[in-house]
Amino acid sequence: MKADIILCGVGGQGILTIATIIGEAAIKEGLYIKQAEVHGMSQRGGDVQSNLRISSLPIHSDLIPLGHADVIIAMEPMEALRYLPYLGKDGWIITSSTPFVNIPNYPDFELLKSEYSRMKNVVLLDIEKLANENGVPRSSNIILLGAAINHIGLGREKIETAIRTVFSRKGEAVIEANLKALEVGAKNVI
Repeated sequence: MKADIILCGVGGQGILTIATIIGEAAIKEGLYIKQAEVHGMSQRGGDVQSNLRISSLPIHSDLIPLGHADVIIAMEPMEALRYLPYLGKDGWIITSSTPFVNIPNYPDFELLKSEYSRMKNVVLLDIEKLANENGVPRSSNIILLGAAINHIGLGREKIETAIRTVFSRKGEAVIEANLKALEVGAKNVI
C-alpha cells in the first residue's frame, strides 16, 4: 500500500484536520506515515499545504517528489492548481468548487473551470453548499474527505474510526456531524 497525498487550501479551512484524520487511520492500520506542513503568512487566510505519505514500507522522505502525488485534496480550487506539478500522470484532484477570494487579483472562476475541464481525473464539488443543505455547515472539509475516500487507500471504516478518535473530546454531536459529512461527500461523487 502506498499513497502520496497533497492537502492544500487556505488557513482556517480544515486542511490540517483532514491530515490528522487520515494520519490517525493510517497509524491504526499499522502503516508508516510521514507528514510535512507549510503554513502561509497567517494562520487564517494564508496558504496551507501538507504532504502526507502513507505506505506499508518505510518512507524515507516526508516530501512528495514532483509528478508523484496520487491525489491532491484541495479546499480551494486555485490552490489545487498551484500543486499540479506534483500530481502523478494518473493522479486525481478532489477540490472544492468554491473560491476563497483572499487576493485582489484572484482569477475569474470560469478560467479556473476551463483549466479543470482539460484534466481527466478531477472532482469539483460545491462542498459549502452541500454542508449547508445537509445541516453540517462547519464540516465542509470532511465532505471533501468523503469525496476523496476512494483515492487515499484506506477503508471507510478506518476513516470513520479516526473521526471518532479525533473528535472524541468535542462530544457525540460533533462526531455524528462529521460522520454525516463524510457520508455526504462519499455519495456525491460520480
